[in-house]
Amino acid sequence: MLDADLKTQLKAYLERVVRPIHVTASVDEGDKSRELLSLLDDLAALSGFITVEVRRDDAERKPSFALSSPGHDIDLRFAGLPMGHEFTSLVLALLQVGGHPPKAAAEIQEQVRRLDGAYRFETYYSLSCQNCPDVVQALNLMAVLNPNVHHVAIDGALFQQEVEARQVMSVPAIYLNGEPFEQGRMSLEQILARLDTGAERRAAEKIARKAPFDVLVVGGGPAGAAAAVYAARKGIRTGVVSERFGGQVLDTMAIENFISVPETEGPKMAAALEQHVRQYEVDIMDMQRAERLLPAGEDGLVGLELASGAALKAKTVVLSTGARWRTMDVPGEAEYRNRGVAYCPHCDGPLFKGKRVAVIGGGNSGVEAAIDLAGIVRHVTLLEFDGRLRADEVLQRKLRSLGNVEVVTSAQTTEVAGDGSRVTALVYTDRIGGDSHRLELDGVFVQIGLLPNTEWLRGTVELSPRGEVVTDGSGRTSLPGVFAAGDCTTVPYKQIVIAMGEGSRAALSAFDHLIRSSAPAGAAAAEAA
Repeated sequence: MLDADLKTQLKAYLERVVRPIHVTASVDEGDKSRELLSLLDDLAALSGFITVEVRRDDAERKPSFALSSPGHDIDLRFAGLPMGHEFTSLVLALLQVGGHPPKAAAEIQEQVRRLDGAYRFETYYSLSCQNCPDVVQALNLMAVLNPNVHHVAIDGALFQQEVEARQVMSVPAIYLNGEPFEQGRMSLEQILARLDTGAERRAAEKIARKAPFDVLVVGGGPAGAAAAVYAARKGIRTGVVSERFGGQVLDTMAIENFISVPETEGPKMAAALEQHVRQYEVDIMDMQRAERLLPAGEDGLVGLELASGAALKAKTVVLSTGARWRTMDVPGEAEYRNRGVAYCPHCDGPLFKGKRVAVIGGGNSGVEAAIDLAGIVRHVTLLEFDGRLRADEVLQRKLRSLGNVEVVTSAQTTEVAGDGSRVTALVYTDRIGGDSHRLELDGVFVQIGLLPNTEWLRGTVELSPRGEVVTDGSGRTSLPGVFAAGDCTTVPYKQIVIAMGEGSRAALSAFDHLIRSSAPAGAAAAEAA
């Protein structure tokens, strides 16, 4: 099942295990069960701590397997073969069940252990989903730390009957005690915030006590991470406020144009960004949404109010709030989001195996989505508003070579139709002839660009007609002491490498502003925190 190189790497990881791991496999006579048994045999051969028990007559999903350790109350199960993006989840689960200490902060682990009540989680994932491992790994860790938490991670493509019965059309899809809990990426901290009702209040109280920063970065994507590193290296008091560290990069599948790194994936880059920032004395305040920016008052400090009710002050602020997927804003889109309307073909594509779907958008993202989906679904219709596709020619050639893809240009989507529970059709108008057309289908993947996350800044800093923060050549905004960088600004070409450069420049400009206006708060302010 595993090749020689992977076995060598995995054996090295399993040397960190310090206690027995008991694997209970539930299988039938199918091919997938045979593959699972082959995988488990490979694992058992790599570590003397791993034993495998096979059951064929129990009521568990087949194929599936549970991980436990004698003397420890752990209920953690994988339904399916956790390969692809989920192979890392399997490795981490083996290590944690085997007693290797997790990397989560000590206070977070203690928060998990304090949870009372019974929490039975089920997570539906797809092997091609780069967002799913975060959820699977977080809930697996919770199951290891707290006997009240039970978790089964389910390959939605393998258990199609469950997916159909529960109408799961977007992954990760999380169920708690049999009821829908959340869809989409969630970190361990976000899950805890939902379960531990006092967590948000405690975090807000802690933030409110913080002393003013020299540089406060709003946003944790590539631009924000670069700004934080450059500011911290100057030895000044630096903080980062972010809704989710990594930003839009977390939703990016393949990254092949970041110079010096031939190929990587978004979640890996996001983890590397956070690791780099944490090497410095940067105060990261994650899961915090900025709600209002206040110009500097008589104290010379810019204010930032958060949705949690907390407020921060800083001598300078770098805005790097990034962007989000643009929506079509047509009837039915919001109603059927995650019920047939999707924005991530890599995550949700496998759930539409053998079905008919549409892709909206003829740029690089849209054409790449259509190419990827064509290998999974029965038929793809790509609709482009313009009279021609705007994607790179190499992508268009690949698209034209596919037999199950139809391209419709000059098409304006006017409605997403459904039966009340899921998408059944898409309606569009021919912009040349004016005729209306209805496509019977099961899914719509929207790939029409990005919108800057700047609504909360209206009336505070100058915004362009597109809602982007207007900056000069040094990253300055219209508000003194406030700088901006990345996809939320008017700087053209929304690319990771450009965002990093702009974030670095904004931090250097903020430092220049500090030394020209007043001495940094430095160590004194840090001690006051």
